Amino acid sequence: MPDAKLSMIGSRAVLFQPSCPFDLANQQRIWAVADEAATWKGVREAVPGMTNVTLLLDHVPTELDRIEKDLTALWESGIRKQVEGRLLAIDMAYDGPHLAEVAEMTGLPVDKVVRLHAAPEYTVYAVGSHAGYCYLGGLDPRLETPRRKVPLPRLPGGSLSLAGLQTGVSASAGPSGWNTIGSTGLSFFDPGRSPAALLRPGDRIRFNPAEVKA
Repeated sequence: MPDAKLSMIGSRAVLFQPSCPFDLANQQRIWAVADEAATWKGVREAVPGMTNVTLLLDHVPTELDRIEKDLTALWESGIRKQVEGRLLAIDMAYDGPHLAEVAEMTGLPVDKVVRLHAAPEYTVYAVGSHAGYCYLGGLDPRLETPRRKVPLPRLPGGSLSLAGLQTGVSASAGPSGWNTIGSTGLSFFDPGRSPAALLRPGDRIRFNPAEVKA
């Protein structure tokens, strides 16, 4: 497997994907790559994703090899961006429709699932998917579960879900293939607020289990 690859995702956007484990140290390298690449001539915006970076370009690129070489060199420099983000404590009702299924899949009782999920301090690795949504790192590996074979067509905003080694809270209503285990009334995105998105990469979340309904 190559160490990194570059893909076109439209006529004026490229996706850089280094091969690396999913952890905070590597995500800090992603943040550093995005910050530096955003200063390059011809780059309109650099967006950090989960172990990847998307560059939005001013023009259709004619030197993809050079862009890939420069991004790879930046990645291999190992520079990391340390972020002292805000810590947000969120009251969470563990009442999701798949809480019992997650308990069954992991072989753990429901109360242990809730304790394990609420124990860590999660870091916002990236924002995306939809406005205000945060991809969180820090999930206990004992809670790793597969994505659902049949996604739910619509979940309300504020739904707490997990899949693989990730967890997150939906900022608005929409479909989901993750396993939903809880909910909150907190708004993660408000277009009338400045900034509209509640959290940014590097911020942290601690969930407080205010209620449990299995």
